[in-house]
Amino acid sequence: RIIDVFPAGEKPMVRSMLSESLRAVISQALLKKKGGGRTAAWEIMVGVPAIRNLIREDKVAQMYSSIQTGAAYGMQTLDQHLLDLIKKGLVNRDEAITYAQNKASFRQ
Repeated sequence: RIIDVFPAGEKPMVRSMLSESLRAVISQALLKKKGGGRTAAWEIMVGVPAIRNLIREDKVAQMYSSIQTGAAYGMQTLDQHLLDLIKKGLVNRDEAITYAQNKASFRQ
């Protein structure tokens, strides 16, 4: 999204600059907990060399799978954390599906 606000001619330079300076990106959502209250679910992407290269090479579509497999670096997708919250009994499946990126995997 950040790169898309720049003119087409500047995008390669912006991708390069972003890939060199990015340390991490965290996004979160607040979900209703079973029994009341709210809990946070988050996605964490760390600026490891593989992620930086994907940004520089404009291969953003491949970043999701890198986040999925990047647990050793502290990365996780939102869907992975949502499944963890379901397993821990903190949120119900329907609430998690509302926020899931791959909704079909939650309906199995």
